[in-house]
Amino acid sequence: MPKSGQARVLTQQQQCDLFQAIEQHRHKEKNKAIMQISFKLGLRAQEIALLQVKEVARLNSSSSDFTLLEIMSLPAAYTKGSDAMNRSKSTYQRNRISFDTESFKKVVKQIETLAKSNAKINPEDFYPPSKKHRGKARDLPMVDKELRTALIEYLRYRISVKSFLKPSSPLFVTQKGGPYSPNTLQEHMALMLRDWAGIEKASSHSGRRSLITNIIHRQKKSVKIAQKIAGHVNSSTTLIYEEPPEELIDHALRNLT
Repeated sequence: MPKSGQARVLTQQQQCDLFQAIEQHRHKEKNKAIMQISFKLGLRAQEIALLQVKEVARLNSSSSDFTLLEIMSLPAAYTKGSDAMNRSKSTYQRNRISFDTESFKKVVKQIETLAKSNAKINPEDFYPPSKKHRGKARDLPMVDKELRTALIEYLRYRISVKSFLKPSSPLFVTQKGGPYSPNTLQEHMALMLRDWAGIEKASSHSGRRSLITNIIHRQKKSVKIAQKIAGHVNSSTTLIYEEPPEELIDHALRNLT
């Protein structure tokens, strides 16, 4: 089982169960495409929510047909911590701050000086600068057959219900016709995984964790490859995924001597 707070890594059978469950619900073309991107490219929910048509396909002059791209070029602005298109704003809220010893002494002296002069003291003026996450662009080959089939079927459906699409149109839209917010898409993906497919402790991050676990543990690829696909700035973040898949743990416990 995953550690507390981590999304569950799905077995191949669980992934099959998920896509079979999607077939039984409305908007199956869209939902299959969303989950294929999650499991085959490892995108975060925010990144999927911010995708535009131009990231996966080239529309023809009349926008009534398209050519699916070979490579998805994911802009840095879409990645975790970014403020892409003003649709994914993250507010930094500091619950804990830390100083080294010398910096703390300087802050104390500054406060003492202000206090002696009866000056107004604003605690936020003494907070150390916060580090902002920088997005990282990445190119992801769209080579998986099931992924490509799902995207083609979905785009054909989109064109059939809305004959005119622009390259900048949101790739995925809600029932009301607007773009998904990251939070709304996270909830929708969790609904498909937990309620429709009945997979406990799965979340919108399960596809991403399942893909990276597959690359590191089953394919035995280097962490550098997994890091490139995941778009992690530091390899130490990718190493968190170096955790044995659930089915290996299950197999070990079933074969005790």
